[in-house]
Amino acid sequence: MKLYYDIKDKPKFPQLVIYAIQQLLAIMAATLVVPIIIGNGMQPSAALFGAGVGTLVYVAFTKANSPVFLGSSFAFLGSMGAAFAGAVSAQAGYAGIILGAVFAGLVYVAIALTVKFVGVGWIDKLMPKQVIGPTVAIIGLSLAGNAIGDLQKGKFMIDAASQVIQDGQVVEVVNKVSSANPLVAVACGLVTLFVTMLCSTYGKKSIKLIPFIIGILSGYAFAAVLTVIGIKTGNDAIKLIDFSVFSGISLFALPEFTFLTAAKGIKEIDGAYIGTIAAAYLPVAFVVFAEHIADHKNISSIIGKDLLKEPGLHRTLLGDGVGSMVGAFFGGCPNTTYGESVACVALTRNASVYTIIAAAFGAIIIAFFQPFVAFVDSIPSCVMGGVCMALYGFIAVSGLKMIQGVNLEDNKNLYTVSVILIAGIGGLTLSFGKITITSIACALILGIITNLILAKGKAPAEDAE
Repeated sequence: MKLYYDIKDKPKFPQLVIYAIQQLLAIMAATLVVPIIIGNGMQPSAALFGAGVGTLVYVAFTKANSPVFLGSSFAFLGSMGAAFAGAVSAQAGYAGIILGAVFAGLVYVAIALTVKFVGVGWIDKLMPKQVIGPTVAIIGLSLAGNAIGDLQKGKFMIDAASQVIQDGQVVEVVNKVSSANPLVAVACGLVTLFVTMLCSTYGKKSIKLIPFIIGILSGYAFAAVLTVIGIKTGNDAIKLIDFSVFSGISLFALPEFTFLTAAKGIKEIDGAYIGTIAAAYLPVAFVVFAEHIADHKNISSIIGKDLLKEPGLHRTLLGDGVGSMVGAFFGGCPNTTYGESVACVALTRNASVYTIIAAAFGAIIIAFFQPFVAFVDSIPSCVMGGVCMALYGFIAVSGLKMIQGVNLEDNKNLYTVSVILIAGIGGLTLSFGKITITSIACALILGIITNLILAKGKAPAEDAE
């Protein structure tokens, strides 16, 4: 793939700002939603700040040779939930999630030191193209349900009553649900998707570099028009944007950093709780390591440079691990390399690490700028769903492209690819107490085992005709 901007190319400042905003829009929704899911008072703006600082740490460790943004990791959702569940107070829970991120980061440091002295040759043997290719594809395909689910929802919520049976009695339960008619939401999402695709495919170079910004703004404008009409006519079915998020906000506000609350809960931590944290975080760190390899193999194929060799897997691991610690220190959420960021690089053909650095500084600044955070929060789910159809789809296709040169006539390769795809798409997960091995990790592990077992035997000679 021919790049418009290579890793060390530096766009002019006005373009750099626009490209950085596009990277932020690609990763921001997911980064902000993790603390919202966890709850317990965690602030999305603090998580955004942590992602920005964590990315700068990653860039420093990789000597500015890897164009990847780090954002809040979904893999640690269960671990973070366990930290709060096992804590005697919310303050101790905050201390626990920082401690957990340190445990996870130390796993990365230990693996990085091993790689430094042993090398990366074992990675290629353990995870050849027939293993890593379908695994990358699964990363994108596993997110397909999220994209389609978002595509059918707006951001404007209304009360919806439903009846459930509880203790033999019919109880009415009121939940907040999207007001939008799914057909209206899908139409808005498709406007976003098609504008993005047309800009990326037929636009001039300046347009091809920012298709997501144009697509999101187009979808948002379409949603805003429908929402205003819905407000004027009282038609909830076409209300897609919740403008109330802009009310009562100040121009600037200091995020509530995790370490400030955690400092008050340190005295409540005992040995048993530390053991709980270790059990919740350490196994997941090994799972995320597998996704780290897949993401870096993917971006390497896109930019035409093997990042596992230069700057080196040990440096990318150190950057990811220490970046996770720093991210959790400020925002509570361990960070990880983002597939959305990789897909944004691929689709825009902009691999400039200066864009990543500018996006990181942008995340830090925007964390204090409440109107922008509110704007991102107001973007309808269907708009992001339209964009994510392209982002997640490209991740899947990137993985499939990796196995183009693999001989699938060889049963060893055929079965390896098959079990990974089926395990991943089928959603195979394994739980051991509070620890859950994700479908991506299960698919990768099963693929590695299959490849190793079949590689032991000698391929039979073809039958004579």
